[in-house]
Amino acid sequence: MGLFRNQLAAIAFGALLVIALALIGAAISAPRIAKRLAGQAQTAIAEAGGAPVKARFATLSGRPSRHPVLSGGEGVDEGLRDRVAKAVAAIPGVGGIRWADGTAFAHGAEAVAEPLHCEEDVDALLRARTLRFEEGSARIDAMSQGLVEEVADALRPCLGSIISISGHTDATGPEPGNLELSLARAQAVQAALVQRGIPADGLRARGLGSRQPVDGLEPTDPANRRIEFAVISTQPVRPTPVDTPGPR
Repeated sequence: MGLFRNQLAAIAFGALLVIALALIGAAISAPRIAKRLAGQAQTAIAEAGGAPVKARFATLSGRPSRHPVLSGGEGVDEGLRDRVAKAVAAIPGVGGIRWADGTAFAHGAEAVAEPLHCEEDVDALLRARTLRFEEGSARIDAMSQGLVEEVADALRPCLGSIISISGHTDATGPEPGNLELSLARAQAVQAALVQRGIPADGLRARGLGSRQPVDGLEPTDPANRRIEFAVISTQPVRPTPVDTPGPR
């Protein structure tokens, strides 16, 4: 029994070490990546003739982000705004972009791309960190508010799609209560995303209780308590291949 506990402790320590290294790596590389993208963006903006426009690669709280907000285009015509946005969006590594004073997408592009990469971005965030709630509650833990903001940024390239937010629990406790709690937590995440600018009509919250445990985990494992995101439809709005902002 003691050997088994030691093995479990070693596994848990290894998992924590991997998570810690991932967080440290992200903290070190993110500012550097954002700075590089900002420099490339200003070059692209200048070449497009939009010198007054600035690209800010940071969230509202100041965290580095690859989803820029463009500003300074209030006095230029819509054609120039469109060229500038597309020039920035064409930079490798840049995610969905938006104007500080405009809409999220341009319409009438020549082709339409499936915006599924936002799922991968969100999955990567949630693999490194856990969206936590207060014990037995649907209230998002204060320490997870920054992660919610990063999830909102990662979902912006998929605006115009229908995005599913699924709440899951482990199998401890009665299933009716699990279903109720999982739905309440999904709805709490939905509300938090709406507060951060994600349109409510594109979000669908659902609670699945303990019915879909993570592959390889026992149904009672606490790691089954999670929130998952999926793009379930690309209607009614069709985003452009580069997710560029449209007219004001």
